Amino acid sequence: MKSNADNHGDDNDSKDVSLFESIVDDISTKGYSVRDNALEPVLLDKLNDRIKLMSAAKFKRAGVGRHDDHTVKDLVRTDEISWIEGDCDAEAAWIGWAESLQAYVNRRLFLGLFSFESHFAHYAPGDFYKKHQDSFKGEANRVLSIVVYLNKDWLPDSGGELLIYTADAGQSPVKVTPAYGTVAIFLSEEFPHEVLPSRRDRFSIAGWFRVNSSNFDRIDPPK
Repeated sequence: MKSNADNHGDDNDSKDVSLFESIVDDISTKGYSVRDNALEPVLLDKLNDRIKLMSAAKFKRAGVGRHDDHTVKDLVRTDEISWIEGDCDAEAAWIGWAESLQAYVNRRLFLGLFSFESHFAHYAPGDFYKKHQDSFKGEANRVLSIVVYLNKDWLPDSGGELLIYTADAGQSPVKVTPAYGTVAIFLSEEFPHEVLPSRRDRFSIAGWFRVNSSNFDRIDPPK
């Protein structure tokens, strides 16, 4: 759904402002940011409660592509998703937080972020998402990708890590453990990434900040 970052108010929480500044610094210097224990516990717990209480019927098999090009490909990804519409307190609070981040990034990096979309994701044991990109150069839609993890007591042998591939072919990918409250954010066009097979139920939020790529004959809704 579209965001209204300018209507959300000033960033008056000092921890969020500090986090946002760290994210901006990381993006400007290396294009990605990984922050542990990033979200405030109250918001994090609301989101965790929300996803745990959701009916399984709300989750649908994730696919590849959009609209007429959308297809389910078992060899590419096997997770399930549920789009976040802001129709409960937890979802509204999450969207508000994302709008504050969007406004801060726009002020500091001038990316022209226009809208935000996100979904809950559930990876059952064995589920994965092969190496892919969230946006391709020249498409000018998804600009900044964000992932928030909602997994308490994640163990080293639980799998499910996010791998972010940098431009340096000789460098190992950045490995992100999907631990409770960890946030990963990166430039969508620049960083291929994948989710390694999980060995237990794995929950997260995936979101994308977008620019407005509508033109005279095509409206570009977030999803």
